[in-house]
Amino acid sequence: MSGVGIGQRPENRKQKLVKSLWTGIWLVYLSAPVSDLLHGGHSTGVQILGWLGLVAFVGWYMILLFRTGRGETNALVLGSLAVLAAQSTILSLTLGREWLVLFVYVSIASGAALPMRLARWTIPAASVLLTAVALAVPDGTTYLAGLLIPAFLGGFAMTGVRELVRTTIALREARATVAQLAANEERLRLARDLHDLLGHSLSLITLKSELAGRMLPDHPDKAAQQVADIENVSRQALVDVREAVTGYRRPRLAGELAGTRVALTAADVIADLPDEPDLTGVPEESESALAWALREAVTNVVRHSGARRCVVGLVRRQTLDGPVLELSVEDNGSGGSGGGPGNGLAGLAERLEKAGGSLEAGRARNGFRLVARVPVSDVGDAADRPAGPVGSGA
Repeated sequence: MSGVGIGQRPENRKQKLVKSLWTGIWLVYLSAPVSDLLHGGHSTGVQILGWLGLVAFVGWYMILLFRTGRGETNALVLGSLAVLAAQSTILSLTLGREWLVLFVYVSIASGAALPMRLARWTIPAASVLLTAVALAVPDGTTYLAGLLIPAFLGGFAMTGVRELVRTTIALREARATVAQLAANEERLRLARDLHDLLGHSLSLITLKSELAGRMLPDHPDKAAQQVADIENVSRQALVDVREAVTGYRRPRLAGELAGTRVALTAADVIADLPDEPDLTGVPEESESALAWALREAVTNVVRHSGARRCVVGLVRRQTLDGPVLELSVEDNGSGGSGGGPGNGLAGLAERLEKAGGSLEAGRARNGFRLVARVPVSDVGDAADRPAGPVGSGA
């Protein structure tokens, strides 16, 4: 992750730079105190003290924001905010109304550094302190209306952003946990299926091997028959294992759609995808061919197209040759296919042809478009239904 969120500690140099730039943008509102020091008619001694006070305030403010998330207690953060509030009060009372803007930074720092249960009290407290100091400063009320609302609303906006960032992080962690659990469940299922496939066969092989060993000295014909049975059982077990492994390796369209959403989102491509597909009457070979087509198309979109939007459609159509399931992938990129040996469009077309389907790919009006079609079985009244989306998307 290149950036760092509100309430998070930057972990590397790039994150520190991004947060420094983002925080530094908002320091532009300190132009009023700076202008007062330069053109306010203060004596040299007051100017020096004013500059020292402003630098101390900014330094303490930046330290508070950058150290947030390193395990500090709420008491330490509250103490730091109290220091900022005291600096703001002293500078405003001694130098004038232009320094009231410092209270806005106190309020925003409260929202950024404290949890909501505490910030809901400190932000109003900072606003009340701003009001009290503005009433005590000559002509301070003229600045009050322009500062009170930003201080109050800005502080609570920061609490919202902080909670949003934390929720997003929690969702990412939960998604990673779910993916890990799903992978573990798949491994357990594979182990269970292999046990069911091989347990009986291996037990039978062991039993017949023992029988052959006992029969071998006195009944070589019967022992040979047992050995032949062992060979047949072994061959059948090998076939079962290969079919099981092939089934696990065969891509599924629903899984590829889920992977497509993750891949496009990670590449900052806006994804428009259909909902859960209705695969009624779709043979496994046809589903696998469409899944490979989707994987290849999305790989090209992510790696080669430079697109910012990708639309995936999945519809049933009635053609002269019978009902087909049509997958379309269209992007608004440069149109590069980027196919490599064995994984390009030529290999994909061959895979679809083996499933009785077809492939169309080429430049579209705004980018590149790939259309893959496979035949589907005419189950029930499927052939009589009008063409329409399989899912609700696209």
